[in-house]
Amino acid sequence: MPPTARCSGCRWREEGSRAGKGLVRVTSLSTPRPDADSGTVAAAVEELRAGRPVIVVDDADREDEGDLVLAAQFATTEALAFFVRFTSGLICAPLAPEIADRLELPLMVPAACGVDATAYTVSVDAVGTGSGISATDRALTARTLADPACPPSRLRRPGHLFPLRARRGGIAERRGHTEATVHLLRLAGLSPVGIISEVCDDDGSPARAEGLRSFAGEHGLVLVSIEQLARRPRPAGTATP
Repeated sequence: MPPTARCSGCRWREEGSRAGKGLVRVTSLSTPRPDADSGTVAAAVEELRAGRPVIVVDDADREDEGDLVLAAQFATTEALAFFVRFTSGLICAPLAPEIADRLELPLMVPAACGVDATAYTVSVDAVGTGSGISATDRALTARTLADPACPPSRLRRPGHLFPLRARRGGIAERRGHTEATVHLLRLAGLSPVGIISEVCDDDGSPARAEGLRSFAGEHGLVLVSIEQLARRPRPAGTATP
């Protein structure tokens, strides 16, 4: 099927051979996933393992927002283009604290260590990218961050992708999208580096509950909440806060 000019109405599914790609865009005429928007952690884990994005919603008394989440190791140009099209466009990369340490990624603002503060590190581009801002460049940077053999020297600073350092205690310590992403990726047995960005409505405002459910259904995406994740056993690699 030839690619469409817009991502509007696209769904995500796994191609038979996948031809080295984690994601394939198909039109809205494709058969919807039967468990799309099923709201189960197990379904979200399977989607991430298959290289597909999911939506994670935080608590109503916190941000009450939903982020697209993808395993960074499966990042493709197409996936990043989908993120840019339907989110705020600020692409972040939650990662486990041990990976931030290995890659020598210091906090952007060292004093930002409050309970709910987002722990941005210095921004990065992968060595070998162009300007760093294109979907192709940011996909390469994401895969580089997720590469267990990546040394600090393969990253330029500053750049166009924003790593977020997860708390060692995970969502038991901070119930944010950063920790939830790492939690899901650990459950999936994947590299604990993700790609996230906030889903937005057409007017540019953050999508809320009903809008997120509609978006998930339209694009065949599984939607889960951080509250659901908090009820799951702590994944290996998470410290007791």
